[in-house]
Amino acid sequence: MQPSFSIENNYQTLLIAGIDEAGRGPLAGPVVAACVILNRNDFPQEINDSKKLSKKLREKIFFELQKKSRFGIGIVSEKTIDKINILQATKLAMLRAYCDLQQKYKISPQIILVDGNFIPFEKRDEIAELIAVIKGDQKSMSIAAASIIAKETRDQIMGNLHQEYPQFGFDKHAGYPTKFHIEKIREFGICEFHRKSFEPIKSILHASC
Repeated sequence: MQPSFSIENNYQTLLIAGIDEAGRGPLAGPVVAACVILNRNDFPQEINDSKKLSKKLREKIFFELQKKSRFGIGIVSEKTIDKINILQATKLAMLRAYCDLQQKYKISPQIILVDGNFIPFEKRDEIAELIAVIKGDQKSMSIAAASIIAKETRDQIMGNLHQEYPQFGFDKHAGYPTKFHIEKIREFGICEFHRKSFEPIKSILHASC
């Protein structure tokens, strides 16, 4: 399945934005969302679900999207994730991404396409429709573009954390629960950027008490 503008084409006269997130599953770091408005006359032709792209191609498209699209970013820290849970943190990141887009460009998209099976925030007066699209990053170009921006933004954050805590290898797994990552948590303990409410960290901390 390749993303297209088939959903967007149902709303020809309205301003459309896509929203997606990166980082719901990792054991460390923030969850990051992006809200993107594409220029349908000038956009990277290789746009796809970020998970289906090589790192090199994803970085290339990200660089082009920074020049050719309008986008906002929303970031919610691991500390907030532990306080309010990952679903609520994801919704908050999406709302922040939408608000960031509004503030940066002084525009209000009327149609919001959201990857997933939930609506992340209440509909506002300027929004005509908030539409949840299951597997949206595989169907909608706007959502796929948001998936790329969210993923690359988060990878950059995790790369910076690697400089501070190189023992965990954040630059390789971006905080996801790989065998290597879990082994390093057991060896070194956790750092301030680990999510204490996530397993197996929660059980490891409980066992050490």
